[in-house]
Order: sequence, then structure tokens, then C-alpha cells
Amino acid sequence: MEKLQKKYNKEIIPALQKRFGYKNPMAVPRITKVTLNSSFGKNTVSKTSGEREKVQNFILADLALIAGQRPKLVKSKKSIAGFKLREGLEIAAMVTLRKQKMWDFLERFIYLSLPRSRDFQGLNPNSIDQRGNMNIGFREHISFPEIFIEKEKMIFGLEVTISTNAKNKEEGEELFRLLGLPLKVKVSGK
Repeated sequence: MEKLQKKYNKEIIPALQKRFGYKNPMAVPRITKVTLNSSFGKNTVSKTSGEREKVQNFILADLALIAGQRPKLVKSKKSIAGFKLREGLEIAAMVTLRKQKMWDFLERFIYLSLPRSRDFQGLNPNSIDQRGNMNIGFREHISFPEIFIEKEKMIFGLEVTISTNAKNKEEGEELFRLLGLPLKVKVSGK
């Protein structure tokens, strides 16, 4: 068991039980999955199928490096002429991490990736939705330690979604704070 998972089991569960009055440790909010996704969007709109495939393979390879698991391609559900989008066209790649791979990724994400991201001053608590899930967007994927900046031909953005089984935003926010995610402190009066 990794140290973040041990911290969750030994420190965070009792702290959340005390804070929210849970009698059973199984009722405490926990992280269920982490999803990473990246759209091919702007990079492939006006390219031929061969060029589009090169960009897709590049993004798939980097996403696999970051996640430690092979991503799956997401196809468009309908055609939209204004976006030059056809039905069935591969438009994104996504990876869903659970169990040990999820904990490994979270550990690298909190302790290595977030501090490396440019002009980082903490995560906005508004990125937590009403069900306690958090969405974090990255403009540049190079802040992840698995990516070597010198070898990169193209920089793309990606989104990290951390899903919980929390009942509300307050529980989710407390879980993220205890896990060590650097959330900005809300300033009252502004």
C-alpha cells in the first residue's frame, strides 16, 4: 500500500468520521475513480487523415505515459458542420483509473505535477461540484513528471476528474483538503 492510501486509511477516515459524525467507517466519502481526458479538437480539425492519425498517436502515447494505462478513443456522436465534425470521427482520448493505479496517480499528481505546473497558486474550490467531484484542467501536459519536455513535438491540454462518493460539496472539499490537494482558502468579503 502506498503512503497516500495509508494516510487515507489511518488518518483521513477517522478525521472525516469525527467531522461529519459517521459511526461506520464505510460511510465516509472515498475516491472512486480518476479520469483523464484530452480532446484532439484544434490539433486535427483541418488536417488530412494521415496527419490526424499522427497527432492522435502522439496524444495517446503521452496520455498512456501519464496514466500508466492505455487510453481509449472517444468518437463523436453526431455531425456538427460549424465545428467541421462528422459523426463517428475520433475526437478525444480518455483513461479511467481505479484501485491501486488511481492511488499511484494521485500521489504523483499531488506531490509532483501540481507543484511543477506554471504559475500554480492552488486549486480553486469552485472546481468541486455539488456531488463532491473535482475537475482540474491543464493547458499544458508537460507538468507531469513522466513527460520529457526536450522530446515534445506538441503540447496539448488535458482534464483530470477526481470522482468521489461524497454526498455534497462540503464533504468532497474536506476529503480533498485532508488528502493534501492544495485548495485556495476562500476569502470572505470579496
